[in-house]
Amino acid sequence: MTWVAAVARLRARRESGVLVTVATVRGHAPRDAGAKLVVGHTETWGSIGGGNVEAVAVDRAREMIAAAAAEPELLDFALNDKVTNRHGVQCCGGTVSVLLEPLPVVRAVAVFGVGHVGLELARILARQDIDLHLVDNRADMLTEERLGVLGDAVAQVHTHHTPLLPEEVLARLPRGTHVLIMTHDHAEDAALCDAALRTDHLGSIGLIGSAAKWARFRKRLATEGGHEEAAIDRIKTPIGLAGITGKEPATIAVSVAADLLRTFEAEGN
Repeated sequence: MTWVAAVARLRARRESGVLVTVATVRGHAPRDAGAKLVVGHTETWGSIGGGNVEAVAVDRAREMIAAAAAEPELLDFALNDKVTNRHGVQCCGGTVSVLLEPLPVVRAVAVFGVGHVGLELARILARQDIDLHLVDNRADMLTEERLGVLGDAVAQVHTHHTPLLPEEVLARLPRGTHVLIMTHDHAEDAALCDAALRTDHLGSIGLIGSAAKWARFRKRLATEGGHEEAAIDRIKTPIGLAGITGKEPATIAVSVAADLLRTFEAEGN
């Protein structure tokens, strides 16, 4: 398997890893600069030459995975018999620098409702390196033609057509997915809010709408849904930046996307 395919496999599995690259070589070494190795929790793909260099790199990569390290590291090795090595002697005679780059699990976002605002939001979020889930019970909102504007997306885009119960998608979303609820139907929004609060593996939950809409929802979530006030407070509404008050779909989408990116920043601290 190529290193590119290995990285893609880790991403599809939503597993973190480390990309290990021979950065520089002076003198003789088992592999030339550019050789790559992908390290996962329990598997590796490729090789940077075996021996002590590779074994130490794998050990350090697994430590980085366990610590959720975000910054790359550079390891230097002297390949001679005078150096004390952890995993045996390599005496090729050269020196090698190895770059270890963390491959974190990308964030996931689910947009429920791909109407005017939802589509504009998808266009913005598609420029981020995320897993983007677009959910709607209207098939015409998810046609290939309509979503053609996402054709050059950086994000991995997943569509979910759910004619009856969009809330069923919540259970299938990856752990930590940030949920944005903005469907065309207030009853559907209410059902999604209730279901989201009952789904314990989600990240943030955001709801589009007015203060009056939220007041009704909050009362129903407490009385009919039986949710505690602290749980209901998980839902952020309104979504978007408070200082941006424009009502054009593209303006709302920019505001919501900026607010979500701020959530990402806070999550990373």
